[in-house]
Amino acid sequence: MLIGDNTDAPWHPLEPVRQELEAILGGDFELECTEDYDRFHSLNHRETPLCISYTDCWKKTLTPEQSEGVIRFVEDGGGLLAIHNGISVAGLPELKELVGGRFITHPPYQTLQYYGTASDHPLLDGVGDFTLEEEPYFFELEHSAACQVIMEYAFEGSRYPAAWAYERGQGRVVYLQPGHHAPSFRPTSYRRLILNSARWAIQR
Repeated sequence: MLIGDNTDAPWHPLEPVRQELEAILGGDFELECTEDYDRFHSLNHRETPLCISYTDCWKKTLTPEQSEGVIRFVEDGGGLLAIHNGISVAGLPELKELVGGRFITHPPYQTLQYYGTASDHPLLDGVGDFTLEEEPYFFELEHSAACQVIMEYAFEGSRYPAAWAYERGQGRVVYLQPGHHAPSFRPTSYRRLILNSARWAIQR
C-alpha cells in the first residue's frame, strides 16, 4: 500500500511519485494507492505486507487509532518504508520512535552527493554513490530505536543521515531521505536502493 496526498498536498503530491514507484517496484509488487489515512488503522501484514508512506501531512497528526494501527502493523510483521516527506507521519512521539526520527528543517533545494555508509547491508547491494538535486533534510533521530544509518549526504563539509533501517518487533522499518519530486527517483542507484528497501522490509 502506498499512502500519500494529492488533494491536500502542500509540497509533495503523490501522483507523480506513484508513477515512478510503479516503474521501480512493479516487477515485485502490486501497488495500491490511497489518500485515506484510516487505512493505517486497518493495516494487516498478512494482506498488505508493505506500507510505503509518502504522506505530506505537516500540519496534521495521525489520530490515536491510526497511530496504534501502523505501530501494530509493524510489530506484527509488516514492513514500513517512509520516503522523503513520508516522515511527516512522525508528529506523535510514538510515531517518531517507530520511524526512527523526525524532520526538523531543510536548507534550500540543491545538488547533494550521497554516500553509502554500511557496505555490508543488503539495502546497499548494487547501490553506488550518486548525486541528486534534492532537499537536504535535517533530522532529530530517535535513539530508542536501534536504527542503522546506511547512507549519508554531504552538506557544507559535513555528512548527515540520508537513510536508515531497523527491525521492530516482527517487522522492519526503512527511511529514505531523497524523494522531493519525480526526478528524485530516476538515478539508477536510488531506484535500486528503493527496490532493495522494499524487499528487505518484508523479509521475515
